[in-house]
Amino acid sequence: MSIPMTASSALNAQTRQDKASSGAASRYLCFGGFQLDTQRELLFKDGNKIRLPGKVFQTLVALLDKPGEVVTREVLREKLWPEGTFVNYDANVNTTVNKLRLVLGDSPDQPAYIETIPRLGYCFVGSVERRGELLANFTPARVTGAVSGVQNSAATRETELAETVSASSANHAWLGLRDKAWAAALVLLCGVLIGMGIVLLVYRA
Repeated sequence: MSIPMTASSALNAQTRQDKASSGAASRYLCFGGFQLDTQRELLFKDGNKIRLPGKVFQTLVALLDKPGEVVTREVLREKLWPEGTFVNYDANVNTTVNKLRLVLGDSPDQPAYIETIPRLGYCFVGSVERRGELLANFTPARVTGAVSGVQNSAATRETELAETVSASSANHAWLGLRDKAWAAALVLLCGVLIGMGIVLLVYRA
């Protein structure tokens, strides 16, 4: 026997469905060359998976949820450590943010993503896009340009190395010829001295 659905239960079911749809629509947070899967706690960069430690993931989510706004150290402390946890909060917040910067390849001096707000907290300075699905070929111009720059730099280094090796080989060849010339001159000098010695001995006799 089916139980008729009341207006209240129908409203609750609709609310849960709306929340599920909203969560699915914003599952992935995209910024720079990264995509963050908020359900699986995975970070993707150029198709590569990066698994984040729990507190590093929570810190990143807290910053991405409020791009352009200051997330205070107190908010991070309450989010990362439950009440009653006895740790050095300031040192641990610093360590967690530094780990996150290391993962993102970011710098506190020239931040591309996480800016330190002195005596307050941190601010995510990049743009964030929420998506419902993972982009298969997510290669922004910023990342592509960086890769291209690395490739060009590597090609330049290879050319310089080849030129250095070529010059070194030429130097070695020249040094080899010079050493042979010195050896021949020394042998000739010895021969001349020996010949002069023999002549002097003959005349004295």
